[in-house]
Amino acid sequence: MTNILRYDDSAARRLIDNQLYETLQPDLIAARDEMLADIALLGTDQIPAHKQPLDAGFQNLPQQLLDEYDSEQGKSLLGKIESKARELREQSDRFVVLGIGGSYMGMRALFEAVCNPWHNELTRAQRQGVPRLYFEGNNVDNDSVSALRDLLQSGCQDPHDVLQRWSLTVISKSGGTLETAVGFRLFRELLENYYGVDSDESRSLVVPVTGLEGKLRNFSNQKGYSSVFPIPDIVGGRFSVFTAVGLFPAAVMGLDIKQLLQGAADMTQRFVSQPMGDNPVLDYTATCHLFEKEKNVSIRILSTWGKRLEALGLWYDQLLAESLGKEEKGATPLTVVNTRDLHSRGQQHQEGALDKLITNLIVEKSNSDSVPVPVVPENQNQDELNKLDGKTIPDILSAAIEGTNRAYADADRPTADFILPVLDEYTLGQTLQLLMLATVLEGRLIKINPYGQPGVEAYKMNMQEVLNR
Repeated sequence: MTNILRYDDSAARRLIDNQLYETLQPDLIAARDEMLADIALLGTDQIPAHKQPLDAGFQNLPQQLLDEYDSEQGKSLLGKIESKARELREQSDRFVVLGIGGSYMGMRALFEAVCNPWHNELTRAQRQGVPRLYFEGNNVDNDSVSALRDLLQSGCQDPHDVLQRWSLTVISKSGGTLETAVGFRLFRELLENYYGVDSDESRSLVVPVTGLEGKLRNFSNQKGYSSVFPIPDIVGGRFSVFTAVGLFPAAVMGLDIKQLLQGAADMTQRFVSQPMGDNPVLDYTATCHLFEKEKNVSIRILSTWGKRLEALGLWYDQLLAESLGKEEKGATPLTVVNTRDLHSRGQQHQEGALDKLITNLIVEKSNSDSVPVPVVPENQNQDELNKLDGKTIPDILSAAIEGTNRAYADADRPTADFILPVLDEYTLGQTLQLLMLATVLEGRLIKINPYGQPGVEAYKMNMQEVLNR
């Protein structure tokens, strides 16, 4: 394996008794064994009540999809996803993704991390035929919906010109999530008005991703959409980034979904086989748990360095909050983007309440050439930046990371580092799978079912009651 993600919690561990790690190890291994045993329960009638729901299918899914592709190629799910994605790239220049929560946040994380930050501003040639991307159905914002509808109507007036053609995917396991269902009705109407209600395009340029049963599945069957991709029953929404939920739109955007899955599969193998000290899932979970239990550190800050990982942090916010925020337990997640947020939250992290564990998410090597700081004539050097002659933007970022960690260490603020050698599909696969595995592991460790989100249902029921008055 190359480009291996590393976890370094040495700065945090100096603030806590190492004996606590040794004492925790048997319980941590038992929790891992429980996770592995959960997989054997899937699809049986042996699942005990306290484990309902059991959405553990995400654990082995990456390797299963890769194995299926190796044996069946184009007939496999990955083969079908790549074929349909290629079709949409060839036939449309704008792509609308409708989904909320786990049905959208994973794909947003992938898009922002891997694709060009100004993707939608590039020409089709510069995008290598990949369509522009728009997210909707993730809120109830009238102005946002109206603006995107206006953009599509004004920019797409000739359905025979690929530059004026658009497509969409709607992602909902049940089809009953109100925000996405409303978005689908609105944008489906717009698309059918453009191509014709009964046209081939109205069936081929709409791609639902949904459960094997439910409202959206039934509707899709009735409409006769040419491709409908499944969401497995045994995978919950916030754990679904390696199902068609994340894989299909990622493939449309030209991402290497096999490398994404390979990174996830390799991380699962490390989790299953490696001991503490060489196992980032076990080590990260242990550090987070011990600081919360022994030091009352209940706020977990994912400190992303650089703009491209903010959406990954927001994805993790949902993952941790919905999984462990139950029974008056669970740490509070918070994503920050540095160096930007050093100028807003940095003061609190440095001198505020001692209730935060800061985990840095660091990319060692930029994807683009390093940008040097220009040197100017001395009479224009009022900003005194000529002293940085020979330094680059990555040099400045590295200095900021080192300086910030040193300041936190001097104030006994616990920090740890996730280090990604590069930012690509393989390292992202590792990162996403690590965080999902660690979240479930901690849930089993503290005797909370990490699956399901019963608290979320309360607002949905109340909202429907209000709307139905």
